[in-house]
Amino acid sequence: MYTDEDLSSAVAAGILSRETADHFRNHVEHIRRTPAVDEEHFRLITGFNDVFVVIACVLLLVSVTWIGNTVSPLLGTLALSCTAWALAEFFTRQRRMALPSIVLMFAFVGGAMVTVPALFGEAPDSLLAHRGSAITAAFVAGAAALGAWLHWRRFKVPITVAAGALGVTIGLMATTLVSVKGARPWLPLMWVTAGVLVFLLAMRWDGQDTRRQTRRADVAFWLHLLAAPMLVHPIFNSWIVHQGQPETTQAVIVVALYVGIALVSLAIDRRALMVSALAYVLYTFSSLLKNHGVVSLGFAITALGIGSALLLLSAFWHRSRAGVLRQLPAAWQRRLPPLG
Repeated sequence: MYTDEDLSSAVAAGILSRETADHFRNHVEHIRRTPAVDEEHFRLITGFNDVFVVIACVLLLVSVTWIGNTVSPLLGTLALSCTAWALAEFFTRQRRMALPSIVLMFAFVGGAMVTVPALFGEAPDSLLAHRGSAITAAFVAGAAALGAWLHWRRFKVPITVAAGALGVTIGLMATTLVSVKGARPWLPLMWVTAGVLVFLLAMRWDGQDTRRQTRRADVAFWLHLLAAPMLVHPIFNSWIVHQGQPETTQAVIVVALYVGIALVSLAIDRRALMVSALAYVLYTFSSLLKNHGVVSLGFAITALGIGSALLLLSAFWHRSRAGVLRQLPAAWQRRLPPLG
């Protein structure tokens, strides 16, 4: 299976002309009767060999970390990062295997982050338990950013940017929690703020490739997938979990929010926001039906209604996008994926 990134590399190598590649893309769009930009492609697995390699890599990474930890925690984390980098030189840079590349990237960046507490003589989970120092937490954020940047410069794995953003976010939040007394109640607001920043970063990457034919679109996909739970979870969690069982008013608010999320998803042609909010909508309406006496079939009825609506939206996604884009200013439309 060939991706747009493969076609672009073939054009860059002179194997195909740009016109031939464009004609091929148009031919595929005609066969599928769906513009390629609406398909939201991303590479995760190309065959079972990817799974085989991932299992072998995980076994090797766990073993070298375990052996290194018997000497010192610092040696274990360094062994993890160095081994992950060495494996990526072959499986990512030469073989270009998608799933192993993702696993090895997380191993390297995670190892870089865990190395910092080891340097300061703290346990890796000390920051999560709010027992670590603010200096350590700040260095963790820096290690995440540096590790992701180095890995991106060498291997260009699309998910690396999102992983670096997540590492920096966790490090900065840990710094705030351990250095500012009484900051914990502000944690949901911090998550939403971070989600907005990641979403804006994703839109910047998306704006560089509105046709979604290069690696930039894959980077934007992973950033959107990261931004979605950051934005959705604190908002829905504060209204549903902390306010007890959902009532009719809450259900209406949830529906209004989900409709707004759907409109944004249609405008930017990304479905990650809708998927992240889906669990809360299912919980709200199934609980509401349960409160009204529909105990055994509450979830089934809710899933039937929402599932049918989402399938209809998927079938008419292109037409729905056209209706939403017509309501936006022309300057905004030029920065969004075209209709095809």
